[in-house]
Amino acid sequence: MSAAPLLAGLAAAAAVGAASDGLALLRGRPGGRTRSLPRLRLAGRFGAPAAPRDLAARIDAAGGSAAVEDVMALKCCLAAGALLAALACSAALPGRLGTLLLVAAPASGFVLPDVVLARRARLRAMLLRAEAPDVLDRLRLAVDAGLSPARAIDEAGRHGRGPLALELRALAAAAELGMPRAQALERLRRRCPPAEIQALSAALTRADRHGAPLGPALAALAEAARAERGRRIHERAQRAAPKIQLVVAVLLVPAALLLVAAAMLTGLR
Repeated sequence: MSAAPLLAGLAAAAAVGAASDGLALLRGRPGGRTRSLPRLRLAGRFGAPAAPRDLAARIDAAGGSAAVEDVMALKCCLAAGALLAALACSAALPGRLGTLLLVAAPASGFVLPDVVLARRARLRAMLLRAEAPDVLDRLRLAVDAGLSPARAIDEAGRHGRGPLALELRALAAAAELGMPRAQALERLRRRCPPAEIQALSAALTRADRHGAPLGPALAALAEAARAERGRRIHERAQRAAPKIQLVVAVLLVPAALLLVAAAMLTGLR
């Protein structure tokens, strides 16, 4: 037995091990960037390709804490590991399937972090939209109670557990550490793309620059967010009705017909 498949398998395991460590960097930490992992730094030295222009925005939208260079190194590690694993397995496949595997495996490994980021961004946007009305109400109550905007943001973040509450706590912590409010709000806009949070950031910016009252703006934003949430729930309910009818037509109706047929056959006997 040739040792080439064994060596390729071991090399693939090493590459995938570095990549599995790097996948943790795609998880969100609202407080800022994490340090590069050693194996990803080593992979980045071998010439990772240039990152797309929108990669940083996609990482922020997904709530990630990885640097762009780390994500590109992760993509290269996954592509290399998939290629080496394909080399170990391609000889056992018949015909052109081995060649197809050699082409498809590294391409799939390279785009896997993009798929993970897109899925996390989509799920996170849903959570942010669902949490926005309650957070806006807490902000409005804190401002109406006489708290400053910075204190109101901190209090609204402390009483929530969702991603928006975490981002508000990070915003308050950044302000306490001396980060300019405009820079902190810009980071909030990057990490929270839904329109409700963009409107909240714009209202906070107007209050800082022009002294505009926050209470009425927050009340209007909370009402609009509740109406949007109700509309989305209504749309999901409408989309669920055809699915339920499809299940009834595909499963329950044939089952009922089979029961009737079985009863008829029993009667004929």
